[in-house]
Amino acid sequence: MLAGLALFSSLLWGTSDFLGGRLAKRFPSLAVTGASQFMGLIVGVGLLCITSGWRTPTFAFSGYLASGVIAGLAGFIGLVSYYSGLSTGKMGVVAPITSLSAVIPVIYGFMQGERPQPLQLGGMAIALLGCFLASGPEIRSGVSAKPIALGLLTAFMFGITLVFMARGAKVDSLLTMTTMRCTTVSVCLLIALRLRGVGGFTRRDLPALILIGVSDFLANYTLGVASTKGLVSVAMVLGSVFPVVTTLLAFKFLHERMKKVQYAGAFLALVGVCCISIV
Repeated sequence: MLAGLALFSSLLWGTSDFLGGRLAKRFPSLAVTGASQFMGLIVGVGLLCITSGWRTPTFAFSGYLASGVIAGLAGFIGLVSYYSGLSTGKMGVVAPITSLSAVIPVIYGFMQGERPQPLQLGGMAIALLGCFLASGPEIRSGVSAKPIALGLLTAFMFGITLVFMARGAKVDSLLTMTTMRCTTVSVCLLIALRLRGVGGFTRRDLPALILIGVSDFLANYTLGVASTKGLVSVAMVLGSVFPVVTTLLAFKFLHERMKKVQYAGAFLALVGVCCISIV
């Protein structure tokens, strides 16, 4: 069940990133982020109403409220640094570094006493390497420090997001993810008020924004649930193979050419997933 939920999360995340990247070519990245996060918030609130899953929050660090707020803030900073890094034109530097964000929750899991089996450990290492290669790394000299620094910041912030998603999910997955959206939307609203604009979206853009928001929220939610079904480290690695999904979607629908290293990366990610899942 853990593997299925985590891989489904990667499918949803990869789809959300693909659609969000396309929309961000026509509108400001912050506007796309804010609007899609708002759609995700509506989904979360709707699910809470349907399931009657509301639980009064506490201000304890171990509660879902603190975890959701920290995950939301870290995720927002990560998105800003990620888009900033991509704007440098060095996607082949930023994206592969970002794909290694799962290393942080893996370390967190080990610190919590998790001990994956040898085949799982090997599969995790292979899957992470596959994600790195599938992102199309630029291996050449003369790369400036800025995209590298932004890629490292993004990976760190996304890693922190994953850790606190898992922490909050131990209390309540749905409330943690909804709190994340409340935090992100609040920050985006403050920025929108400061800039006096919401991005210039039209009614035609609404279906894409809804799909991005729903996919992103459900990706977070299913990964949070997956992290409660077994080892956090294993769940987070399986939930982090989304770059492969994004790459394959770009290949299929945008006819983007894949490098040989990306084919190798996709294959390695699949091998790694199989090694993790068969244990």
